[in-house]
Amino acid sequence: MADSAYLRAQAVTKRFGSFTALQDVSFAAARGEFISILGPSGCGKTTLLRVVAGLERQDAGEIFVEGRDVSALPVSRRRVGIVFQSYALFPNLSAAENVGYGLKNRKMDRGALARRVQELLDLVGLPGMGRKYPAQLSGGQQQRVALARAMALSPDLLLLDEPLSALDAKVRVMLRGEIRQLQTRLGVTTIMVTHDQEEALTMADRILVMDHGVLVQEGPPHEIYEKPATPFVASFIGAMNFLPMAVRENGSRLRAGAMTLHAEDVARIAEGAAATVAIRPEDVRLLEPAHGQPPADTPNVFDARVNSLEYRGSLYRLHLGLQTGSQAGLSGVSREAHDWASLHADVPAADCRRLGVREADRIRIQLPADRLHVYAGHAASGAA
Repeated sequence: MADSAYLRAQAVTKRFGSFTALQDVSFAAARGEFISILGPSGCGKTTLLRVVAGLERQDAGEIFVEGRDVSALPVSRRRVGIVFQSYALFPNLSAAENVGYGLKNRKMDRGALARRVQELLDLVGLPGMGRKYPAQLSGGQQQRVALARAMALSPDLLLLDEPLSALDAKVRVMLRGEIRQLQTRLGVTTIMVTHDQEEALTMADRILVMDHGVLVQEGPPHEIYEKPATPFVASFIGAMNFLPMAVRENGSRLRAGAMTLHAEDVARIAEGAAATVAIRPEDVRLLEPAHGQPPADTPNVFDARVNSLEYRGSLYRLHLGLQTGSQAGLSGVSREAHDWASLHADVPAADCRRLGVREADRIRIQLPADRLHVYAGHAASGAA
């Protein structure tokens, strides 16, 4: 099979009894690319990694490496390095012995083996630590040893299964940068499984988002975040507000009660059909009173009630109420009306202090038309 991709999974399906863990999953990876498989627990991401590694045999589909079908080969013949969430180090072996364990079968002389082990320990930032045992190392150091061991045999593929999830937050941030730099320097094709969206966004060249065994979207991190293909992707990657609407007025506008929204991609949904509008909290624009009233034809300007504020250091998350009942309007919001939609807005802390935003305030906001995502049907409303 001629194939320009370095790694290709083609229509992979995996079942465990009556449960389908993977359903017709296909993707490709270029040489040296860093791919992250992202999704919630039980979505099939680890099963997909194990199929690529040869630890699980798929029920249908094929795995190709450099155009060669490796679907039937065991893990020992696939030239993969694997780093597990639990590190899987031998507690009775030193760090150097753990790293060199797989090299013993290479029949290297003792001096060459020692030099290779030291080279790998230096590579992962552990010079002088070779004599220590796993119990004497921190979690981050143990993960570095596991990474060095995975790289010892110069694998064609580096597979990382939730490699940082057992570490504390600061160590995770430090190690994800180090792993990415190491991967770039070595040029090894890498696939990382994670449920942590921040890890995927900061480390990967491309993200595969999975849900219930199905690959629902793939693309570079900025595309996944900026253009989520489904409400699931929109809610799983970052925070998102959802507003149930209906398409009205020749398919050009959306409406919920007296609330009307203009969006750029409404035309693809039939007039009268149910729709969901989504917008990121950071895209909700707070209009400043000092700048006066916006022009009358400015779209998507609404009065909102500040229900509460949540301090997050560099920003405040404003929990807002938008009135969608028949009394809603741009000039004011009635206290008696009860038909409210909830909305989150992330506003820089400096702006909140300067404007003196407080709980129970009435403010004016804009939902920019070019930052709205429109989906057919009604997804879960509110903010996620």
